[in-house]
Amino acid sequence: EGLIEFYDSFKDMFEFFCKNTTIHGTIRLVCSGSNRMKTAFWTLLLLASFGMLYWQFALMFSQYWAYPVVLTMSMHSEPKMFPAITICNLDPYRFELVSEHLVQLDRMAEESITFLYGINTSARLFHMNDGNIRVKDLSSMGNLSRSSFKLSQNFSLLRTTDLRSGKKHSSVGFRLCNATGGSCFYKTYSSGMDAILEWYRFHYMNIMSQLPVIINISDHEEQIEDMVYSCQYDGEPCRPSDYVHFHHPVFGSCYTFNSKGTDPFWTATKPGIPYGLSLILRAEQKDHIPLLSTVAGVKVMIHNHNQTPFLEHEGFDIRPGIATTIGIQQDEVNRLGGNYGKCTTNGDDVDVKLLYNNSYTLQACLHSCFQHIMVQKCGCGYYYYPLPPGAEYCDYNKQPAWGHCFYQLYNRLRNHHLNCFDQCPKPCRENLYKVSAGTAKWPSAKSQDWVRQALRHQNGYNSTSNRKDIAKVTIFYQQLNYQSVNESPLLSENLLLSSMGSQWSLWFGSSVLSVVEMFELLIDTLVLSLLFCYQRLRSKKTLR
Repeated sequence: EGLIEFYDSFKDMFEFFCKNTTIHGTIRLVCSGSNRMKTAFWTLLLLASFGMLYWQFALMFSQYWAYPVVLTMSMHSEPKMFPAITICNLDPYRFELVSEHLVQLDRMAEESITFLYGINTSARLFHMNDGNIRVKDLSSMGNLSRSSFKLSQNFSLLRTTDLRSGKKHSSVGFRLCNATGGSCFYKTYSSGMDAILEWYRFHYMNIMSQLPVIINISDHEEQIEDMVYSCQYDGEPCRPSDYVHFHHPVFGSCYTFNSKGTDPFWTATKPGIPYGLSLILRAEQKDHIPLLSTVAGVKVMIHNHNQTPFLEHEGFDIRPGIATTIGIQQDEVNRLGGNYGKCTTNGDDVDVKLLYNNSYTLQACLHSCFQHIMVQKCGCGYYYYPLPPGAEYCDYNKQPAWGHCFYQLYNRLRNHHLNCFDQCPKPCRENLYKVSAGTAKWPSAKSQDWVRQALRHQNGYNSTSNRKDIAKVTIFYQQLNYQSVNESPLLSENLLLSSMGSQWSLWFGSSVLSVVEMFELLIDTLVLSLLFCYQRLRSKKTLR
């Protein structure tokens, strides 16, 4: 009796609740008891309010379980680390181990260009004996040109025509077939130049697959002084520990400055051109392999530390004879992940095994995913990507149909028909760099003589060309302010409870204690029902 209020009937209990509850409108049910029309009206009005309330609750919960996010932007200003800078000379090596095959490929390219356009390019385009790179510790392998590898003649360049909208359209390409020859297609381009470059790269990959997977050419290549005549950061000369070297099969000799981002020397404390990275670069083209790159100059890419630079997808070219100033501004993006979106902190939770030794990026994951599928479907790996353990690079002497397999897989990847985009989430945190560039002729006509003299005495510069073999580039922070873009839940638990309380107050003008009163009514109803049932059973036994 101390816990439960006893009533003589359900009517008494309901009248007590309506007279004493804090829920608005319920007292009208009691006060209007003598007027059935008003009682019915207020009953319907309360039921409609309950319906609207729980409809609003359903909408809020459906929105909450959709896990929407809102972007909040904030500005920060503090000293920060200068980004990693990668430069390449756009001049890939002609390795001596495959030099004879490359000479044969150049001849095939010359014949194809002559066949397609009637142009003799032998005297102007190809330099067969120009600067082969000899690699140490591989002399015991002999010249690979004496091996069983042979350039295939089954991929000749052809001109095709087709009718589109009643007009003839000409295209250039080469034919690719599967292992049985039952499925073939033409890899065509509307531009003959694009077709020749792709055809050359296709053969080039087969030739380069003859080289060992790991080649250490850092001790046998041209030194950084042969490419970088001058390097200064924040007015101080660069040190040998500030850069690392690697060779790109298309973009040639490459150097990455501040690759780790841990040296205090590269901390940016002031914005502006005098406090950035200033480079004077050799942009001379030796034309080792001219059909791999038709661009003269230097490739530059600005990226995060410990990140593999994918120069074929990003970066920009620096023109010879030009001084280029590049202002950078950093944006920081933070994603929530979990139920709010798919992202990864460091790539450990990604199903794709990365083939790159650097930190996780979306491009690294996509390339690794494609290479794994390539090895699985085609039986060999794409030359421009690292290999999984136990795999080998594609060679049409061993896998004649790999080109057919590769181009079909690549088209599926480009059209998002492979599951690589589903398996490779974006990083939960990444830094993005926005750049703006300005150019001017350098050196000027009046200063080019003394500039060349200074470079000649300091770096052995011996060119007599008119500004066509050197370039200057300065990379600097425009400002140390950076914009941080953060994802936050649009509807958090606190906001959900607050919205539910607002709806409850809107429709009933009550509070949380009113909800407790309703639970009390339900408990009283349940207890009173049990008591009445007990009394009936007891009275029946007494009668018996």
